[in-house]
Amino acid sequence: MSSTRPKVYNFGAGPSALPLSVLEKAQREFLNYENTGMSVMEISHRSKTFENLLNKTKHDFKTLLQVPDNYEILFMQGGGCTQFSAVIYNLLAAKRQQIPEEEEFNPPLDYFVTGSWSAKAADEAKRLYNNVNIVIDVKKSKGSFGSIPPKEEWKLSGSKAAFVYYCDNETINGVEFPFIPDIDPSVPLVCDMSSNILSRKFDVSKFGVIYAGAQKNIGPAGVTVVIVRNDLLTNPKSVNDKDNGVTVIPTMLSYKVFVDNNSLYNTPPMFSIYISGLVFEWSLQLGGVEAIEEINKEKSKKIYDLIDKSKIYRSFVDKPVRSRMNAPFRIVPEELEKEFLAGAEELRMVQLKGHRSVGGIRISMYNSVTSEAIDFLINYMIEFEKKHAI
Repeated sequence: MSSTRPKVYNFGAGPSALPLSVLEKAQREFLNYENTGMSVMEISHRSKTFENLLNKTKHDFKTLLQVPDNYEILFMQGGGCTQFSAVIYNLLAAKRQQIPEEEEFNPPLDYFVTGSWSAKAADEAKRLYNNVNIVIDVKKSKGSFGSIPPKEEWKLSGSKAAFVYYCDNETINGVEFPFIPDIDPSVPLVCDMSSNILSRKFDVSKFGVIYAGAQKNIGPAGVTVVIVRNDLLTNPKSVNDKDNGVTVIPTMLSYKVFVDNNSLYNTPPMFSIYISGLVFEWSLQLGGVEAIEEINKEKSKKIYDLIDKSKIYRSFVDKPVRSRMNAPFRIVPEELEKEFLAGAEELRMVQLKGHRSVGGIRISMYNSVTSEAIDFLINYMIEFEKKHAI
């Protein structure tokens, strides 16, 4: 069965485009998964059928990122925003294990604030805990997000910190780290990779925790993939324990609980995991992350080359930290932006409007966005500029 839907170029920032072949396979299997006579959404999550699906999905993800054996892969719920809290509970508890019980326990939590999502993560940390150290806050120091200051400007806590957090790719602001932050190796590095995981190779062993909401480069919303180093796993405690409950981990946020139950402590988001597994298969068929990285470099280079040569398109992100996944820009004069978006919609290029907090245009170039889609958009941008450039 082939797709009969009208051709649309989807540049949405999340939920985002999915590979057409993945959607077509899901369509074929929708009513009868693995000859069970049931949809994958109807079978028991305790069944051998779903267990096999879950384990294969985990295996393929591990293969794609070359996850070392001393790390666990979890499928949780609540999106990246729930992980804002989960990392605090789990890694404070892990840090507590390193400190003698008679000593006061109030380690700092270090946060890089380089865009809207890391700002939200830091705000959540401040709600839950009273010792949050801001390593850098680009908006406060520079007036707006769009850069990553050099290490000389960082204010890290060193070995005292329970963890260091950063967001690898800021979806709203179009800022992506071109490097892994160099920190004290004894401190777990926590990274939100929701919008660029599987888009380039990196060394998993440099991290304590990596998490990613699925709805950008993995699959549909509903599942969050977490990679956690197993020496950071701790058992949930009760409120009767010491430290005024600071090391208590809510059961549904406990990495240890999810590891011990193979992500099946309760009913998981089965359909989201299923589609994610199909995306992992598709990614492997493309040649894995290494091949995907080269495609992504080419797509983003085309877009930024056009913007840099343009008389009407303006990027507000420093070149070294421009995101390969999300390219926000403005049109000069800004009154042209509505016309640009309307013209794009007429040509079935959708979800190009910038985030409501920053406005403008945003091109999201996730793994599933084809080079064909990028080329089609570039041709439109060239013609639009010819029409309006002075």
